Amino acid sequence: MSKVLMKGNEAIGEAAIRSGCLNYFAYPITPQSEVAEYLARRMPEVGGVFLQGESEVAVSYMIFGAAAAGARVFTTSSSPGISLMSEGISYMAGAQCPAVFVNIMRGGPGLGGILPSQADYFQATKSLGHGDFRLLVMAPASVQEAVEMMMDAFPLAEKYRNPVMILGDGLIGQMMEPVEFPDSKKTEPLNNDAWATSGLDTRKSDTRNLVKSLFLDPEALNNNNLLLKSKYEQMKREEVRFEAYNTDSAYNVLIVSYGTMSRVCRTAIDSMKADGIEVGMIRPQTLFPFPEDQIRAAADVTHCSVVASIEMSMGQMIEDIERSVQGKKPVKWFGKCGGDVPTPEEVVA
Repeated sequence: MSKVLMKGNEAIGEAAIRSGCLNYFAYPITPQSEVAEYLARRMPEVGGVFLQGESEVAVSYMIFGAAAAGARVFTTSSSPGISLMSEGISYMAGAQCPAVFVNIMRGGPGLGGILPSQADYFQATKSLGHGDFRLLVMAPASVQEAVEMMMDAFPLAEKYRNPVMILGDGLIGQMMEPVEFPDSKKTEPLNNDAWATSGLDTRKSDTRNLVKSLFLDPEALNNNNLLLKSKYEQMKREEVRFEAYNTDSAYNVLIVSYGTMSRVCRTAIDSMKADGIEVGMIRPQTLFPFPEDQIRAAADVTHCSVVASIEMSMGQMIEDIERSVQGKKPVKWFGKCGGDVPTPEEVVA
């Protein structure tokens, strides 16, 4: 398959189409607005639907409605926009509706800035909306990986009947790289007739399907939460993804980094290796479920003296790393969170 040079935001939109998703609702916000611009043209060409909502709040409920009807659907936004969608995402998790949300992160809090950041780690992995729910969160480090994760996200959302998030940063959305769209990752939507509001005639059924997140009976609500929890535990068993880099050598420092920040770290590691300094890295590709066992194993070796969390935030990933390491090694942090991406030289220093 030949490769084509594409901007990250446009490649994300094309990957969704290649995944068989023809429903996209969105509201513009920098630095991901090119997804909507691209799909405003492409969706009509492939018989799909693009509708710009009047707000991110409205978009989240458009997605809820389409997902409840059994359609493959997704949206893209950036940090404050995802905050506005959080209520709808919680409803969808409670009602067990599959959909894909893409967050191309910008700096914050508040209006912050439009440059790259990883400041939404807490939001994506721990606090995205009210109630007891989790999203499966994947973090690409390149445009190609963003494409592949997008194509994986839809069947994963359908497998668990749960929203899935692709968490990138402004660099992922704005950079241009050669990409291909693997035919092997094309999938057909699952048959949702057992639960979706797809119509009695469509399902040739006399049984009405009701999609809801409202459970007024305490026992019923508790049972629904237990069911959701069992899905999150299954994600932990089956969906952990990570990449190990330079961990075969006797490294003294283990870096944990994700997304485009990990690419800077990789350059720094190569530079140090040339100077005879061995540093290893574990790159989480899923932020939930987090690769706890893999980080623990990589840190729990005699030649590793410290674990470094290197991220474009004020140390949000440290808690998950510390939980993984379990106090066996000290965990340090280095990063920035204003859109000024740390350089390899700063990582080395």
